[in-house]
Amino acid sequence: MLVEVTIGNYRSFKEKATLSLVASGYDKTTHENENVIPFEKFDLRLLKSAVLYGANASGKTKFFEGVGFLKNLALNSLMGNQVGKPINVHPFALDKDSVSKPSFFELVFTVNGNLYRYGLEVTHESVKSEWLFMKELRKEVKIFSKDEDGYFFHPTKFKQGKILEKEKLLRENATILSTASIFPNPIIEVVSNWFRKLHVLSGIEDSGYRGYTLNYCEDSNAAKKVIEFLNQADLDINEIQTTKYHPDELPADIPQEILQLIKRDFKEKNTHLFGNVITKHVKYDELGRTIGHTEFKMEMDESSGTNKFFALAGPLLDSLEKGNILFIDELDAKMHPLLVQKIVELFHKGENKSQLILNTHTTTLLDENLFRRDQIWFAEKDRYGCSTLFSLLEIKNTNREANWQEKYLQGRYGAIPYLRN
Repeated sequence: MLVEVTIGNYRSFKEKATLSLVASGYDKTTHENENVIPFEKFDLRLLKSAVLYGANASGKTKFFEGVGFLKNLALNSLMGNQVGKPINVHPFALDKDSVSKPSFFELVFTVNGNLYRYGLEVTHESVKSEWLFMKELRKEVKIFSKDEDGYFFHPTKFKQGKILEKEKLLRENATILSTASIFPNPIIEVVSNWFRKLHVLSGIEDSGYRGYTLNYCEDSNAAKKVIEFLNQADLDINEIQTTKYHPDELPADIPQEILQLIKRDFKEKNTHLFGNVITKHVKYDELGRTIGHTEFKMEMDESSGTNKFFALAGPLLDSLEKGNILFIDELDAKMHPLLVQKIVELFHKGENKSQLILNTHTTTLLDENLFRRDQIWFAEKDRYGCSTLFSLLEIKNTNREANWQEKYLQGRYGAIPYLRN
């Protein structure tokens, strides 16, 4: 599970900003059984969800982008960054000193009963520093690190690190974590697999996740769950059908470079090529009796909200089953507030250690019947373009009975746009 994430000197975040999933001690009687998972070994109580509010351009999306950037660099920089290729990082640009300083990223998380802390500092030219710590009992143990003084590798827990250094396999623009995948190591595998279960999704550019859902539906039981999920949203879809294509069946005018990539993925990664998604709806006569079904093409005939709900169904249900962590940017876009609330409730009621972190403008979620104060966060940008994060718990004179939605819209908590005449 995610404990906290910290980002600094990235996009609009000049200073370090931390989003914490640690439950506070002030609201121990509030949604304790539904919204909190105890981690007794380290005396932690972790939240199943968090919601982030703020005006447009306050930094909400950029913070989520930072999480995605860290995941991609941590896992894929060895293969993704060729020798000498610059790192596509974006330091805070509105300060003359920040643009030349490293951007900072750090995650704290739990896996298999242990606590991990992984982070790095990075510029366009190189990964300046990187660290991984593991806490099995009381003391935090350094697994590896890189700084201006060189590399450190734990002599027993990560002895493969010395081989990486000796063979000169470590590159300036690649992380130790991604390079360490060359040699099997149980700790590296645990951390890398945790990163793979961390997903950052866009609620606006959602069509890209349709393939995820379609692959998920390859299992008949999973397909039934998707249908049930759609009908929980009152979409009245009885069946979903799709067609698969072999790369050899694709049109001849597709560029050869793209066709070769498709064929390679089809062979090596067992990916599928899906055609139109067909939804079936019940057809009635004038007396309201069922007389058959009508077929709709998903993209052409269903609403944009239905398309989005279907595209996100796979990632959402898969995460609930496997205990994944989902960051979803603009989850409320094209969706009714009650649907967004339903999704949050699914994570609160889920038995696995899955977590949902979303940003939204839907103020109806600011409800004491859904969230605790420590689950509600705000992003705010000052006059110099610097974004900060703070939780509702940090604001004085708030309590569980307060009308959070009304007070937020009145500007009592900040993090709203200031509109001029």
